[in-house]
Parts: sequence; structure tokens; C-alpha cells
Amino acid sequence: MNARQTAKHSLNIVDRPLTKNRAEVPTVSLSAFAYLFSEYIQYLVDRANSISELEDRLERVGFEVGLRVLELLSYRDKALRRKTDVLDILRFIHGPAWQYLFGKTADDLQQAANADDEYYIRDYDLLISRYISVPRSYEAFNPGTLAAGMMRGMLDSAGFPARVTAHYMAHKDRPRPITTFMIKLEPSVLARQAQMEAARKG
Repeated sequence: MNARQTAKHSLNIVDRPLTKNRAEVPTVSLSAFAYLFSEYIQYLVDRANSISELEDRLERVGFEVGLRVLELLSYRDKALRRKTDVLDILRFIHGPAWQYLFGKTADDLQQAANADDEYYIRDYDLLISRYISVPRSYEAFNPGTLAAGMMRGMLDSAGFPARVTAHYMAHKDRPRPITTFMIKLEPSVLARQAQMEAARKG
């Protein structure tokens, strides 16, 4: 190991720069993550009385992760400015944050056709939905609830409170359903956005 590599690995994990080289080995292997996440889901299933209770618990865990992920990425990327526009923070979650969490950007970001406060982010093959096995009575359970919680945490931490829900959508050209995240912004966010736009126009 040369001096440069030694210096890099001696850094605190929070201070390490974001990975720029795709060939670099990830901190956690996919098989280890899949095993741990599957075991955690089984742990929650054993203690939940319904699908809604299971998803609520998973969403709360995701929310706490999301708060810390935004803080970590902001700390590591010193050039990262505070997002003040709705589309800016959603593009950040869709791109760099999703890349950091799941190894790729999300596949789609759209605004609802008839609602200014509603957006959709889609992932055609969500990593955390691949390796989950649940009892037949829990077939409607959506593991993407964890990612929805992460998104809500990042949005809340950035000052864009919203309700985020995960939904499966069948696709004729894909063997697995697409995971769609519906983001419903709080009225206060739209009011602030309108004030900012009015201030820009003078």
C-alpha cells in the first residue's frame, strides 16, 4: 500500500471523500447487506401485527437513516450548498444520494400532471426489494418503505417536509414491478417557494 492509499484509509469514515472510481470496492458487500436486511425484515415481521405496522416501523428506521445521510453527504462535499428549490433537492435525492445509497441513480423523476405539490421518483429495480422473503399473509408488504423513509428524512432535514409513500407498479416489459415513490409536499413548502419566486421577480 503506497503513501497515498495509507493516508486515505487513515481518514475517519466521515471525512473520506465520496467515491469517484466505480471500480472501488464498496464499504459493504451486496451479499452482506442482503443478508442483514432480510434478517431485519424477519425480525420486524415476528413483532408486527399487520402489514401497516411493519411498514410504519420500517419507514421510521428509514427516516432516521435519511436524516444522517443528508448530513453526511453535506459534510463530505464541502461545495454542496443548501438546497432552496424543490426541484434542486429532488434532483439531489434522485441522483447523488441514490447513487450513494444504492450504487446507481434512480430511473425517473416527474412532477404530477395536475398537482404542484406532488412528485414521483421511480426505481425500476430497487435494490432492497430483491432479496426479501415474507410469509404469504404479508405478500402486499413493500420493502421500498425503507427507502421512502430515507427520502422523507432527507427532505425533512433539508427543510422540505413531505409525505413519502412507496408503491409497486406492474410493467409489461419487466419481470419485476417498478417501485414508485410518491412525494406529497407540505403546504408550507409551496408557500415558501411562491415567496421566493416572487422575490426573484422583484
